[in-house]
Amino acid sequence: MLLSIKDLVVNYGNICALHGVSFDVDEGEIVTLIGANGAGKSTILWTIVQQIKELGGNVVSGSITYHNQTKEDLLTLPCTDIVNRLGITLVPEGRRIFGNLTVLENLMFAAFARKDKKVIADDLERVFSLFPRLKERSSQLADLLSGGEQQMLAVGRAIMSRGTLMLLDEPSMGLAPILVKQLFRTLAEINESSGITMLIVEQNAYLALKYADRAYVMQTGNILLSGTSQEILQNPDVKKAYLGG
Repeated sequence: MLLSIKDLVVNYGNICALHGVSFDVDEGEIVTLIGANGAGKSTILWTIVQQIKELGGNVVSGSITYHNQTKEDLLTLPCTDIVNRLGITLVPEGRRIFGNLTVLENLMFAAFARKDKKVIADDLERVFSLFPRLKERSSQLADLLSGGEQQMLAVGRAIMSRGTLMLLDEPSMGLAPILVKQLFRTLAEINESSGITMLIVEQNAYLALKYADRAYVMQTGNILLSGTSQEILQNPDVKKAYLGG
């Protein structure tokens, strides 16, 4: 087990967004969270990296344990420790790229803590292979990219970070369907080749379940169902609600 969330309660003012959520992510897995908008999926990701207060949220109770060598409670750590020391990275919905830096500078900044120059170069080539548009615009300021191109850059930065745990919030948003499929294939390849654990919130439930090992279905701040991706794919209620029948 790499990540363990226990009885997590998060409020936005007087509104309870997470009602005692508990689930685990094992090392090397791809796990997906699916559910309707407002179910609390993104809230979990932002809470893991201790940025929930930026969204006006407040952790009421619970724990998020990261089972590295020292077994730490993420709720007691600053975001800088979580990202830089523990290697947990977030690709947020809405991209949050550095608009005043070029495309290449954004990508290389994500790899600043790494020392493996040859692998960094390989990862940069992988990003440019996945998103040729970024290579074409590598010297352009990120603010001048289209929305879809900015999403490509946000995902590219996550690939460049090569952390131990990658959190992705709606990574396919704004991408053309053919790029979405390529993206998930690339994420699966990275997971298989490097063992990076991934926790993915994704609007395309079918595609997320196709590539994930396990899944949790959320509804109004609760875990409604859990199981292997194949089990969730075959569940008639999930088919009806999220997979078009």
